[in-house]
Amino acid sequence: MNPEQRDGGASAGDGAGVICLHEDAELLVLDKPSGLLCVPGRGPDKQDCLSARALQRWPDALVVHRLDQATSGLVIMARSLASQRLLSEAFAQRRVHKRYVAVVAGSPAARQAGAWQSIDLPIAADWERRPLRIIDAVQGKPSQTLWRALPGAQATEVRDAITTRVQLQPVTGRTHQLRVHMAALGHPILGDALYADAAVQALSPRLLLHAQLLELAHPLSGETLRFESAVPF
Repeated sequence: MNPEQRDGGASAGDGAGVICLHEDAELLVLDKPSGLLCVPGRGPDKQDCLSARALQRWPDALVVHRLDQATSGLVIMARSLASQRLLSEAFAQRRVHKRYVAVVAGSPAARQAGAWQSIDLPIAADWERRPLRIIDAVQGKPSQTLWRALPGAQATEVRDAITTRVQLQPVTGRTHQLRVHMAALGHPILGDALYADAAVQALSPRLLLHAQLLELAHPLSGETLRFESAVPF
């Protein structure tokens, strides 16, 4: 089994496995389970995905952005070409506020507990080990993540390992950015089959990373929309 294909959620069907938190004439807000692709991959075994399931229920659904297959949480889809363009521009221009929750190895909370801190490390593709990414000061693209231990959260022991629940706020949107940055900080996300060592991978059957919050302007009305998804771990 591909390590990025665990906990794939409900099987495909007539809209099966699609949790919709918001629906209007211009956009959908869906809650993706861990292990489900956002868009089809290569090969017949990778055709089941969030966009394909959404199309069964909303034939006009259009992809705007993606989450990693192993990441759960909020995904927005457009329902017209005009809205797709406007929403894509909002993501590209960093006008969409995003926040994630993760559980990481170790106790980064010891460093100014509760205060937002910045990781500013350039990320590049690791061409010899695709789809992995690496920190590369020469070839990497500027990448910035804000993080903090959740207010009031305490480091806890899981199977003799210390772990900490954190909030993550990507400023840029590089592939695997949150996973690469936390691993580079020395606190990989539990269950990360790509960037954590075997011991940290074994602490969870899935990647403990969840897209919890999205805040953006409605593409038609301009109204501020805020969506939250319950953290499943």
